[in-house]
This record gives sequence, structure tokens and C-alpha cells, in this order.
Amino acid sequence: MTQTASLRLNHFRIPLLAGVVLLLLVGGASAQEAAPAIGTGLLPRDLTPWGMFLNADIVVKAVMLGLAFASVVTWTVWLAKSIELLTANRRIQRALAALSDTATVNDAAQTIDASFGAAAQFVEAAVTELRLSGDLPSKDSKEGVKERVASRLDRLEAAASRRITRGTSVLATIGATAPFVGLFGTVWGIMNSFIGISKSHTTNLAVVAPGIAEALLATAMGLVAAIPAVMIYNVFARSIAGHRALLGDTSAAVLRLVSRDLDRPAQIATPSRRAFSAAAE
Repeated sequence: MTQTASLRLNHFRIPLLAGVVLLLLVGGASAQEAAPAIGTGLLPRDLTPWGMFLNADIVVKAVMLGLAFASVVTWTVWLAKSIELLTANRRIQRALAALSDTATVNDAAQTIDASFGAAAQFVEAAVTELRLSGDLPSKDSKEGVKERVASRLDRLEAAASRRITRGTSVLATIGATAPFVGLFGTVWGIMNSFIGISKSHTTNLAVVAPGIAEALLATAMGLVAAIPAVMIYNVFARSIAGHRALLGDTSAAVLRLVSRDLDRPAQIATPSRRAFSAAAE
């Protein structure tokens, strides 16, 4: 009797174990098929920078577009300002060479024309002040004339310096703000990624990875816009300082010509100096 019962239990035990194994296999296969389906639905097919941009949130897209525009502005300012500085330096160096071979203000006025840039304005200001000071009655007004000429040259030098620095402030602004703008895009993208985690009720990395990648792309674009802007700004700062030194040398050269004209005797002086001396006498 006992042997018969044991045989019956063994007879039912084998199909039961087989059924359990079959259920486990079917459940495992179903889980394997379902898991990739979730990841495939959430992951973008294109993880290139362009693909991540297309799949990014509208705010992250706006940040990326703004940073791309800032980068274009940076390189445009670099090209335009490089050409402007190169041209201005060549003009002022030519003017300095011409002024060093000139004996009088009138000779400088005939030599230095508009093609010499700011130097032509310096010479014109000196000639104008000598002409306006020609009818002064005081015999001791030489120093006053020099001071007025120096004042005119100083203002013209400052104006030329302001002109040559135009556009560089944009580089400083981009270099200072672009990393923070990119960081804002990163924070926004990561926030959206965590919102996606809460909605999907899963901590699978495949769910979080696309949003984080798009967010980090915003940070990268911020650095791409900021680093060249800072470097170009520093290069221009040194170049503009050198240009200002050339402007100062040109102003000093014109002032020396004025002083030389005022110290000449009236009979050999320039027309402006003869008128000045005649009025003083």
C-alpha cells in the first residue's frame, strides 16, 4: 500500500515540476522581451549632438541656439576687430614715420592726410589751435597755446581709444555669462530627466541617459562659447593697449612740432606762427 502511494506521488510530482519550470521559462522570456521594449521607446535612436538637440526639451533647445549665436558673434567680432586693429596700427605707424621727418606743423598738414587715420585729426587739431590763437595779445601765451593743443590732442586720443575698443565688451559679456547659461540648460534637462523617472516608475539608466546627455550638451556648448570669447578678449586687450601707446606717441610727435614752431623766430616761422607772433607784438 505504501509503495503504491509513493508511486502515485512520484507520478504527479514530475508533471508538477515540469509545469513550474515551464512557467519560469515563459516568465523569463516575457521579461526579457518587455525590458528592451521600454528602453527602445524612451531612448532616441540618434545620440549624436544633432540628434540630441532635436530630441531636447524646448527650453534646452532655446539655450543651445542662444549659445550657438553667441559663438557666431564671438568669431565675427574677432574677424572684424582683427582687421580693424591691423589697419589702424599700420596707419599710425606710417604717420609716426612721416612725422619724424617733418619739421613744421604746416609740413605735417600737407603730408598727413585722411589715409593716416587718427594722426590726420591730431595734425588738423594742432593747426586749428595755432590759427585760433594767432590773435592773442599776450606775449607770454606760448605755454597757453601748448596746453590748449595738448588738451585737443588728449581728447582726440581718448576718442580714438574708445572707437578701437568698440565690440570688445560683447566678448567680455559672452565669456562671463555663457557658462551660466549652459548650466541653466543642464539643470533644466536633468530636472526633466527626474520627472521622466517619476512618470515611468523605473530607475533604469536607459530612461535617464538621454535627458542627461542633452543637458550636458548644453553645458558643453556654453564652454565652447565662453572659452574662445575670454581668450580673444585678452588678446584684444593687449593689442588695444599697444595701439593706445602708438596714439600717445603720435600725439607727442605733433605736440613737439607745435612747440618747435612756437620757438622759431617770426621771420622763419610758419604762417600760423607768424600770425601768432605779429598779434603778440
